[in-house]
Amino acid sequence: MRLSILLPAVTTLALTAAGCSAFDEGGANADDGVTVAAAFYPLAYVAERVAGDHAEVELLTQPGTEPHDLELNVNETAEISAADLVVFERGFQPAVDDAVEQNAEGVTLDAADVVDLVAADESAEEHDEHAGEEEHGHDDVDPHFWQDPLRVADLGDAVAEELGEIDPDHADDYEANATALRSDLEDLDASFGSGLADCERDAIVVSHDAFGYLEKYGVHVAPLVGLSPDAEPSPAVVGELQELIREDGITTVFSEPLEPDLVAGLASDLDLTTATLDPIEGLTDETSDEDYLSLMQSNLDALREANGCQ
Repeated sequence: MRLSILLPAVTTLALTAAGCSAFDEGGANADDGVTVAAAFYPLAYVAERVAGDHAEVELLTQPGTEPHDLELNVNETAEISAADLVVFERGFQPAVDDAVEQNAEGVTLDAADVVDLVAADESAEEHDEHAGEEEHGHDDVDPHFWQDPLRVADLGDAVAEELGEIDPDHADDYEANATALRSDLEDLDASFGSGLADCERDAIVVSHDAFGYLEKYGVHVAPLVGLSPDAEPSPAVVGELQELIREDGITTVFSEPLEPDLVAGLASDLDLTTATLDPIEGLTDETSDEDYLSLMQSNLDALREANGCQ
């Protein structure tokens, strides 16, 4: 899959973000085909899978950039203005919200309208009193829906519907691509369900509260900070997590590729192993050859090892 990454230069740069290339030479471009602007990686992955060869997808959040902190340059704002379809998630990236409201001239699709976001205190039942309502800034909902593959499939269906209306000649292809995507995501969902069904432990300690949707698989998520990765852990939360780790026999704490290693001190104090759990908010240089499915599979493998799953 190829994602077009907008850079501060006048031209754009194509980044190979997964194994299947949606656009070869001679494919759709801004002059002769449908264009989609996708705010951050999971949305771009869905758009690429559904678009197939019939549209070009521009990824607004460059690899290595923390998507919460995205500031749009002139070219990225212009891409939002020119796109036939803009896929974003209101409340997750304020700069994108503002640009969509002020500049989008095509169809806009807010993922939050189609994926049934859960309340923040539902996605992380433990330690929610310390997450800090003022920290997350997402209207008290958990925006990280892509940790649930079936919600990603719902977004795929919505993208197919919008593209079919924009480009009726290829509506059947968009629908078929969304169906194939849903099949892959249902398989992934089943793998998580079976892979986490029989484990020695069911709690995980993570840097920030980006994994609450894993609760559906019986995983209890204990974050150091709330939905905002920029927050600082409070002494009260650190104390509670230390108690949880001792009581549950937790041996591993999880850091993230795009964030400071908030769990390093906790791991050092309690002689714990650290591992990586990718919230898949964006790609990095190290994961630029991966895709959503492979990153989720890596997360599943890490969870199974950390929690002693059979």
